[in-house]
Amino acid sequence: MPFGLAMEIRLRATAAKALPFPLPALRNHARPCSFTGAVSYSKAKPVAFHARTGAIRSPNSKEVPRAHGVKMSVAVPESLLVKRTAIEVVDDLKGTSLFLVGMNCTMKTDLGKILADSLRYYYFDSDSLVQQAAGGASVAKTFREEDEKGFQSAETEVLKQLSAMGRLVVCAGDGAVQSATNLSYLRYGISIWVDVPLDYLANEFLVSEAAASIMSTTQETDSFSKVMDELLQQYNQLKEGFAIADTTVSLLKVASQLGREDLTSVTAEDMALEALKGIQKLTRVKKMMEEAGRPF
Repeated sequence: MPFGLAMEIRLRATAAKALPFPLPALRNHARPCSFTGAVSYSKAKPVAFHARTGAIRSPNSKEVPRAHGVKMSVAVPESLLVKRTAIEVVDDLKGTSLFLVGMNCTMKTDLGKILADSLRYYYFDSDSLVQQAAGGASVAKTFREEDEKGFQSAETEVLKQLSAMGRLVVCAGDGAVQSATNLSYLRYGISIWVDVPLDYLANEFLVSEAAASIMSTTQETDSFSKVMDELLQQYNQLKEGFAIADTTVSLLKVASQLGREDLTSVTAEDMALEALKGIQKLTRVKKMMEEAGRPF
């Protein structure tokens, strides 16, 4: 039975326990990912002229040895670097799912999709599942306002079912870190905190057509300071849950490593490389502990 269909059957079988409505078809949410997929999640990178060799290269080109000791610059696309690193990681993962936590933003979503594509995993957004089950974002918002406990139960049920599966990248919503029960479901996989500065989020919200729906108490575009206040309040409520994650991918750290002052120049592929390195460290530590525990 195809994995996506099995997931849909299991979710539907238990949806009635927590949801006052049926779960939607999930085939549009889950998708098998391949190493040869042609989907691109980043903008094209500018090229630069290499003065010494006369080669044209991208900013992330790697110097590789050439015959007779001469070096030339070879452009290695970021997407290829991500896939190469994923190949090194995927066997040690053994199908362990990944759960992305952190403030909701485009970077978090794009990162999840790229990780799923490179690891040949399935991608799910837990918030989208709940919203689709409710009949849309506006209906889900009304449901949450009228029945907060019922909405939280719906979040928990969806997370429970997702945590029972393998080979998933789950972009988890705020509810994933707001209860001990939900946090326990994250332990079935590897949790990754996608740490993005609040001012970066505020700018994204203000230029987004969906900014009004993201803010809980406003119905029109607010000033930057107002948005920052709301984000800070939300962040303070969630940060302890975020900090429990197994590893962290920080936008500020990645930008610093790349020598970039403009955070918007950091791509989701850059973040994916950092995430895969963190996953690689975790799997290596686990492997060492398992080997240390074996009898001589």
